[in-house]
Amino acid sequence: MFKITDYLKEYKKESIIAPLFKMLEASFELFVPLVMAAIVDVGIKNADGTYIVRMGFVLLALAVIGLSCSITAQYFAAKASVGFGESVRRDLFAHINALSYTELDQAGTSTLITRMTNDINQLQSGVNMFLRLFLRSPFIVVGAMVMAFTVDVKAAFVFVVAIPALSVVVFGIMLCTIPLYRKVQKALDHVLRMTRENLAGARVIRAFCRQEDENREYREGSERLYAVQTLVGRISAVMNPVTYIIVNVAIIAIIWIGGLQVDTGKLTQGEVIALVNYMSQILIELVKLANLIILLTKAAACSGRVRDVFALTPSVKEHPVGVDIEKTEDKVVFDHVTFTYQGAKEPALKDISFTAKAGQTIGIIGGTGCGKSTLVNLIPRFYDATEGEIRVDGVNVRGYSFHQLRDRIGIVPQKAVLFNGTIAENLRWGDEDASEEQLKKALSVAQADDVIASKKDGLEEMVLQGGRNFSGGQRQRLTIARALVREPEILILDDSASALDYATDARLRKALLEQTDKMTVFLVSQRAATIKQADRIIVLEDGCMAGAGTHEELMKSCEVYREIVISQNESEGKEGQENGR
Repeated sequence: MFKITDYLKEYKKESIIAPLFKMLEASFELFVPLVMAAIVDVGIKNADGTYIVRMGFVLLALAVIGLSCSITAQYFAAKASVGFGESVRRDLFAHINALSYTELDQAGTSTLITRMTNDINQLQSGVNMFLRLFLRSPFIVVGAMVMAFTVDVKAAFVFVVAIPALSVVVFGIMLCTIPLYRKVQKALDHVLRMTRENLAGARVIRAFCRQEDENREYREGSERLYAVQTLVGRISAVMNPVTYIIVNVAIIAIIWIGGLQVDTGKLTQGEVIALVNYMSQILIELVKLANLIILLTKAAACSGRVRDVFALTPSVKEHPVGVDIEKTEDKVVFDHVTFTYQGAKEPALKDISFTAKAGQTIGIIGGTGCGKSTLVNLIPRFYDATEGEIRVDGVNVRGYSFHQLRDRIGIVPQKAVLFNGTIAENLRWGDEDASEEQLKKALSVAQADDVIASKKDGLEEMVLQGGRNFSGGQRQRLTIARALVREPEILILDDSASALDYATDARLRKALLEQTDKMTVFLVSQRAATIKQADRIIVLEDGCMAGAGTHEELMKSCEVYREIVISQNESEGKEGQENGR
């Protein structure tokens, strides 16, 4: 579980030094009004220029020492807070990477990004300000009152009245604004979500001519954020005038009482000035303390949000040791496998059983939402089967460590994802030590030679974030090549040729058949033509196996498969006729 104190233990020294030096700075600051009083009462009264200069150097020394203490405190506070933020961000990123697809689906990408960035930044700021002010501000308030009593008890009773009044105003306004700040955060999250969706989906929005609708929704969200922020701002704006009224009334009272006492000779003019300065110090520190509490309230809310992510425990547990790998003829076995998504009423897969031999190509076909991707995602343990077991080389996949299992599998997901960097760097995700010849071979099999040939810098061509400078088909072929670079024992192609034309798709299947004879290939597709030549075809319908066999066998025995093939042939025939016209 996430605890701030656990992370600050690494910076125990900095967490102690920072507030101590802030208190030391505050101590020197409390002496300044007394020095000013001495200058007025002695130097100015007696027209003693030497004394005034000497006391001026004392003020300068106090300023230099105070500045040195302040810089030292801020350095150590910054070091502790930045180190704290780095540690939390590092551990949170590692924790997110350890989560299975179930937890990632549950949390959502946008939420996790917000936790990793904004929330941790707020926590970091909270820690920084806490170390700098949590001792200094109360110390100044209490210290100024004590020093006022050392100057004059009667005048100091003004502080006894003014400080509670100031506290009521400052903390009352703070208590009113804290819930509103939470509303501001929610409204800001909403605006950020709309911004992210609009920027990511700009092409779709323009394609459907929804710019006006999106502008209107964004404007409404911005107006709600503006309204809440304005309300908070107005309430917060009341703080300064009210506190200054109280302080000025207190200063008038001090001057009035002090003036009367000056007339009777009980107080000096310099002591009255010192009391006024102490009142000003108290005002400044109370405002700082209120702002600190608001900042800590925001940080506490962010801490809870970060804690929620840390509280997500991976449902897929890694075997701590793994197993000794021995290759068998039965490469992948599904033994009465049932899988249900978290929170779903019905299983996504029900009682699936089949065996994939080493070197075989297994085609998986079915309608949309029938469980094709879910089935192949169970092999590398992105999810764990709810019932039954999956065996790779005779061993239950739960018995492998993640590296043991996934290093043997090449995966090409439905959504082709490329990362910022060169094409070569992206391909070497499959094998960091792959030579240029290996890269070119993988590109050749994936029918991506022309992609490289069309680029000015070849393999060193830069890939923009998400591969935006490549077409959908180019991205798919490059991701297939990336999986092939690894030379995996099991290759999973999850509808990864959907953006390819039929001719390129046919060349890809032929190359895979000829040059991956040692691999067990799982070919997920909605095109019957793509999986037609597979050694075995699994037909899924509503999460159940509707049939299994070769193309010829299924055409005779499986009505679902036959309907898919016939419907696609008819649509292709109509398409051809229209093109012919």
